[in-house]
Amino acid sequence: MTTPTTLGAIALHGVDIHFGEGKTAVQALSGIDLRIAPGEFVSILGPSGCGKSTIIGALAGFTPISSGELRVDAERVTAPGPERGVVFQQHTLFPWKTVAKNVEFGLKMRGVGRAERERQAREILTSMGLGEFLAHYPHQLSGGMQQRVNLARVLVNRPRVILMDEPFCSLDAQTRLSMQELLLSLWHEFHMTVVFVTHEVDEALFLSDRVVVLTQRPARIKTELSVELPRPRTRDLLTSPEFVFMKRQILELLIGEAFSSSKLG
Repeated sequence: MTTPTTLGAIALHGVDIHFGEGKTAVQALSGIDLRIAPGEFVSILGPSGCGKSTIIGALAGFTPISSGELRVDAERVTAPGPERGVVFQQHTLFPWKTVAKNVEFGLKMRGVGRAERERQAREILTSMGLGEFLAHYPHQLSGGMQQRVNLARVLVNRPRVILMDEPFCSLDAQTRLSMQELLLSLWHEFHMTVVFVTHEVDEALFLSDRVVVLTQRPARIKTELSVELPRPRTRDLLTSPEFVFMKRQILELLIGEAFSSSKLG
């Protein structure tokens, strides 16, 4: 399968987002400044409800920004685009389509011929261990398999950027770890930029080049930490002293943010 372009630079400068008007208006993001290099894997952590998913919505082009600038490869983001793929918490597969037809859907919308889109769908599904399930329907698959199909449907379009909003949160611990390992393998293969929202510190550290920690709403960037852990990453890393040290650092930041918020309340 052809890999996506190596582009995928993301730049947010002074981004504010408000929802509603008047007395009921809510400010979700305040002055977000963030740059992500092409091919970088960045995770976003923060208190529940702080605005992590709002950043994904803005990058995807679903949520308009109130002020500031948001660009991907120097182009202003104003609407969804094929260069940005999105994977949500729950799969968004069409229940009436087979696994193969779900993965082919984006290619069909782009005008790719039937034989070619069938070939590409079969190729990526086989590479993800789903070659035996092309004719199955989503309800016939486990949760982990459904998310693999969801990921395949995004990757087959060769996006420069993949935006992931807690995609593995509903999976059991073993399946979740397997999906994390699969995602890392695909990231190494396709070289796309990944922005990954999670509330799990272990997940953020295991996957990322850099972790961005947000404050309570309205979200600002509290800190950014480079994850100086060797790649490729294996399960053994999760119990290493270096991993545990970084985990403690991030937990202290998150707990401190929650404590300061409760004092203000």
